[in-house]
Amino acid sequence: MKSKRSIPRPQASRDVDEAVDYYLHEAGIDVALGFVDSLEKAYLHLSRYPQTGSSRYGHELDLPGLRMWPLKAYPYLIFYLEQPDHLDIWRVLQSQRDIPAWLCA
Repeated sequence: MKSKRSIPRPQASRDVDEAVDYYLHEAGIDVALGFVDSLEKAYLHLSRYPQTGSSRYGHELDLPGLRMWPLKAYPYLIFYLEQPDHLDIWRVLQSQRDIPAWLCA
């Protein structure tokens, strides 16, 4: 099975930077590094098994192919589209936000 590269869009990269900054200031470096580790593990899992993400928001928002995968131990969701040769990472959002509003912003 061939793995697909995860390519974050600029907004997804900003989402990650904001989350890391938040954890650094509010919880310390170990928690921030844990978040990055959890994100990297999720990207690795999705690169091997891209169909495992939920299509719930894709259906709700009429965005065909959009999938979501939660991070372990952190309240964040990865939103992505599977492309023939990579994963298009749309957003990495805190799960308690108004997801439809943030995805379409």
